[in-house]
Amino acid sequence: MNKVFLLIGGNMGDRLQNLHRAIGLLATTVGPVIQQSAVYETAAWGKTDQPAFLNQALLLDTSLSALELITAVLLVEERMGRHRTEKFGPRVIDIDIMFYNDAVIDEPNLTIPHPQMQNRRFALVPLNELAPAMVHPVFNKTIEELLLECQDQLPVINYDVTGLG
Repeated sequence: MNKVFLLIGGNMGDRLQNLHRAIGLLATTVGPVIQQSAVYETAAWGKTDQPAFLNQALLLDTSLSALELITAVLLVEERMGRHRTEKFGPRVIDIDIMFYNDAVIDEPNLTIPHPQMQNRRFALVPLNELAPAMVHPVFNKTIEELLLECQDQLPVINYDVTGLG
């Protein structure tokens, strides 16, 4: 089995319900969810004039290849109503592949590890909760080290403890 770390998130509709639905769809199409982080709320990154996002990291086991995985992930997004009309725009769900084992993949439609994770606290905080000692295969630094060095200053708030999640 392959170990896959995904980051799921969204800022449209019932954000928490959308995360739960995505987890269910991923569990049936990709493989069992082994671990999931808390849910975190973060202001929009890249295009700030939109609602805040909820994000969550997942660890799954999958028998899918990396290319089969990206196809499955895109189908889950499509099934949930994701429309790619605006870069960094609002979305019902976004599913990013952070890691696929310790593979380094650079294909036209797939880059693993995610090429921007080291610049985004909303990705690093939930990943750090699940795997702080995991070493990024390109930067040769742990997730914890990447988080400590991250220049992104957007607050990442644990949604589960606010009483709202």
